Amino acid sequence: MHFGRRNAGYNYQLGSKSLDEVSEEQDLGVTITCDLKASQQCTHAYSKASKIRGVINRSIVYKSKDILIQLYKSLVRPHVEFCTAAWSPHYVKDKELLQKAQRRFTHMIPGLKDVPYNKRLQILGLWSLEERRICSDLIEMYKITNKWSNVNFEIFFEFVIRNLRVGLSSDVLGY
Repeated sequence: MHFGRRNAGYNYQLGSKSLDEVSEEQDLGVTITCDLKASQQCTHAYSKASKIRGVINRSIVYKSKDILIQLYKSLVRPHVEFCTAAWSPHYVKDKELLQKAQRRFTHMIPGLKDVPYNKRLQILGLWSLEERRICSDLIEMYKITNKWSNVNFEIFFEFVIRNLRVGLSSDVLGY
């Protein structure tokens, strides 16, 4: 796999065997593409989540809210959240595709079909997937800054100390 626009795309060999050139590779359940975009991973995650949602919809006869939410949390949501720290979507189309998995699942809960999506989330006590990704990132950042993680803060981040008084009037500062 060749990364970068200016990459010459050389042919590599291991011994006498020429290595195959690929545009995407899957490792530990995460799809990496040569452009490092998460669209393929989002498509795979959505597909898996949709298949499981379909199995649940066809096989569960008594569809109570509590049972369906537990099934969603344990069988569907892990597919759209798996390893998002490594491939978190950046494009709106990818975020909406993942959110569509949750939207469609909450739509099949009895009594909530005609309720707007945000209201369904409130009723069910769920967060949007975007909110969950942000929360997860903030928790990881907290762990890194407090040295509860194996990630070395100094390698990835640099503290910048700024004088907050610059450009602020004394009224704003309370002086």
